[in-house]
Parts: sequence; C-alpha cells; structure tokens
Amino acid sequence: MPTVLSIQSAVAYGHAGNSAAVFPLQRSGVDVIPIHTVMFSNNTSYDSWRGPLIPADDVRAVLHGVEDRGALPRVDALLCGYLGAPEVGEVILEASDMVKRHNPAAIFCADPVMGDVGRGFYARPGIPEYWRDNVVGRADIMMPNLFELQYLTGRQTHTLQDVVNAARELRDRGPGIVVVTSVTADDIASDALHMLAVGEQGLRLVSTPILDRLFTGSGDLTTAMFLTHWLRSGDLGTALGATASIVYSVLEATTAQGSRELRLVHAQQDIVDPRFRFTAETI
Repeated sequence: MPTVLSIQSAVAYGHAGNSAAVFPLQRSGVDVIPIHTVMFSNNTSYDSWRGPLIPADDVRAVLHGVEDRGALPRVDALLCGYLGAPEVGEVILEASDMVKRHNPAAIFCADPVMGDVGRGFYARPGIPEYWRDNVVGRADIMMPNLFELQYLTGRQTHTLQDVVNAARELRDRGPGIVVVTSVTADDIASDALHMLAVGEQGLRLVSTPILDRLFTGSGDLTTAMFLTHWLRSGDLGTALGATASIVYSVLEATTAQGSRELRLVHAQQDIVDPRFRFTAETI
C-alpha cells in the first residue's frame, strides 16, 4: 500500500485541499499522512470564511512529530498544494528533503495553487514567486493549471503547441513530469476540457466533456488521483486517463446532485470504478 504525506489546506465545510484529497486517496488504497497549512471554515470562493492560517513553525512541528514516530521511511510521495503563507513553502522543501533522506525513491508532487483564468491570483502575495523561484526546481511532478503554467514560464499560450512548449520549458527547469490540468487553445475543441501530460514517456492528451459550472477542489482531486495512478502504474497515459475518468465522474455526480461542493462520499464508487472512462492519446 503506497503512503502519501499530504501538506496542504483543509476546510471544515466542503472539500478543498486535504479535505478534497485525503478521502479519495484513502478510497483508492493509499495510506495518507495529512498535515494542514490552514484550517478554514470553508473554501475561499465563498463571500467569507473563518479560521487560521497555521504558522510555518507549527506546520514544521507537526512534520517533525511525524518523523519522531518513524513514519517517513515508508512515505512514497510528498503531495503539496495550497500553502497559506510563503513561509510554509520553506517547510514544504524541508519535508521533501526529510522524506527523500529516509526514502530516496520518494516522489515530490507539487500543485502550485495560486490562481486561475478569470479569477486571477488568489494566493497571498509572495506565494506565486515562491512556487516559481523555489519549488519548480525541486519537484518531481508539477501540476499547474493553464493560468499557473503561463505565470511560471512567463509565456502566453494560444495554440496547443504553445502549451506543449511551455510545459516542456517548465519540465526543463526541474520536474520530470508536468501535467497541465486545464488546457485551452485556439486550435483544439472548445467544447471539451483537456489535460496534457509531458514527461520522459512523451506527450499525452485526454479530453472530457465540459460541465457548464465551476467546481472548487477539483484541482486538488485531480492532483491526488494522478499521483495515485502514477504510483500504481508508472505509465503516463494510464495515469492521465484514470485521472480524467475519476474526476469527470465525480464532477458529473456533483452536477447531478446540484451541489456547490464536490460530492465525494456520494460518488465514492466513481473513485475506484468510474462510470465514465476516457483514454489519454499520444500526440
């Protein structure tokens, strides 16, 4: 059974960060050690939220406490997402060093949460720069959306080849695998959602129908599921196709329920046996 150390945000109501990743990881047969970077009442797409940003020293203390229990040698991957504050980024990199010291084969998978098309930046000042200047060179897998890819590379993209070139540039700076979780381009279908993966095994593209609504936490679910299936298969196309199948099935169930929040418990069978299946194609 793989083990993932997941350091990201948590919410009491709904699903975002660890609150969107931990249960799907567990339902997929992954043991999870969650450490929270914030503890909010709800995700920040609402008009208001309450709760603390967890100070970096407190996040660090929890990490060292986990190490004290002898848990890190069995960790197969570090997963990180919403930081809360730039100082927490330093703890993420310390966690990567600690995990890899205990298990050199462990993977560092980073979801550089900072903003999105239409919404712009929503991460606190200093966080986008920290991802760009410090994390890109250290991650093994990086999973930006298109907005984040453009920021991290300083490139504007218009065609699919532009997106491929930007992803390759990001990969050249560190991560062996780059997954772009929301690809749009002038020369590909606009009535589908596309995900692109670039790695040593080449290029893979998967497309799913568009559900005409916004979802919070879907990126966190996407990253968790890709990491799960990469750990399981080691195959870029298999991992990307499985991720698209699971995420679309969960989002379709959420839409059918008319829910603003992901219906992870209701749709839990889709995590292990998705109703809709998509295949990643080599491009």
